[in-house]
Amino acid sequence: MIIIHVDMDAFYASVEIRDDPFLGGKPLIIGSLPEERGVVATCSYEARKYGVRSGMNIKEAYRLCPGGIYRHPNFEKYKAVSARLREIWKGYATAVETVALDEAYLDVTETAGSWDGACQIARTIKARIKEELKLSCSVGVAYSKTAAKTASEEKKPDGYFEIRTAQDFVDLIIDRDVQVLYTVGRKTAEKLHAAGFRTVRDIRENPEYVVRLLGRQGEWISRIARGIDERAVTAYHPEDAKSVSRELTFQQDVDDFSFLKEVLLLLSVSVERRARRFGLYGKGVTLKLTYADMKSITRSCMVSSTDSAAVIYRETARMLKQVEKRPVRLVGAGLHNLESDEGRQLGMADVFETVSADRQELIRKELETLGEKYRIDFLGHLEELYHSDTLYRAVEYMRRHRPDRV
Repeated sequence: MIIIHVDMDAFYASVEIRDDPFLGGKPLIIGSLPEERGVVATCSYEARKYGVRSGMNIKEAYRLCPGGIYRHPNFEKYKAVSARLREIWKGYATAVETVALDEAYLDVTETAGSWDGACQIARTIKARIKEELKLSCSVGVAYSKTAAKTASEEKKPDGYFEIRTAQDFVDLIIDRDVQVLYTVGRKTAEKLHAAGFRTVRDIRENPEYVVRLLGRQGEWISRIARGIDERAVTAYHPEDAKSVSRELTFQQDVDDFSFLKEVLLLLSVSVERRARRFGLYGKGVTLKLTYADMKSITRSCMVSSTDSAAVIYRETARMLKQVEKRPVRLVGAGLHNLESDEGRQLGMADVFETVSADRQELIRKELETLGEKYRIDFLGHLEELYHSDTLYRAVEYMRRHRPDRV
């Protein structure tokens, strides 16, 4: 098996710098703005020199880099670039497993035919991305997925690295911190450190104790510490997803549950459009809330197979009535227990078209009423509500301009 791992370099930031040369060479932070609530999505390498990292609280990022340039992400632009990346990738592999918009595993065992052929493909992919998209990426070529990901990270940014065998992999990482191993995050690393396992060598010398300490995860960690990873590259299919959902974090906590109900209407429309884009239906509806103290709750119920915004809205609004009423920082709606259009059994709304039409009319009227209240043409911009940034801006405008706001 020969696998290539492609990882774009500071993807969101690089796209913004490509489109606005003024940003080049400057500490650019993509995510929330300093005065807002949120985190860093990604940042340029210049910002990383100040200690800024993805996932960092935006307030901490500003403390470290007050002179940085802060911008909101443009997810629709990034998705468009990602689609072009996938077109490049799939031309060289029998299977492409996308991990995120900017990262993928490629199985080139058959298409390359040899190790040298795989290395040539990897270099060609780097060159095409540079020439066609004006972006840089780091590429790893290896015998397994874990080794390929490790290889792509070895020479970042704009890197290229090969790991031919399990022994080569072990020789490379054996004296590094345990966090070099795939799936060993900060919390797992803390457990291992506390138990005396600092390096990969420590794990290899006492794998049985690691298994006793971490259970099934310990078995996996012990295997990859020996360079063993037999996972295949698996192409992603939308119907394989476990859920389709939309969430929004407010810039200020919301204690008005009638307003939360209005937000659920918009979230339900967005979930419907996402589900229909992939031909997915759900047998369950989910409501998620995160309160001001960061406590999160999830409520769900079963329904007849649906992709209807009306059903999602009806059920989430009903469940909203039953939860504790205190300030909320995040609200979400979703469908779970998914099935694709091909394997779906017809429900009542499919057999009796008037039922489905009535649901659509209900949503239309609700959106019309909401639009009149906030003077926003929701009906004329339904497709735009699918986009997370547009949805976020609309809800924040509503939050700040509620007619009944005290």
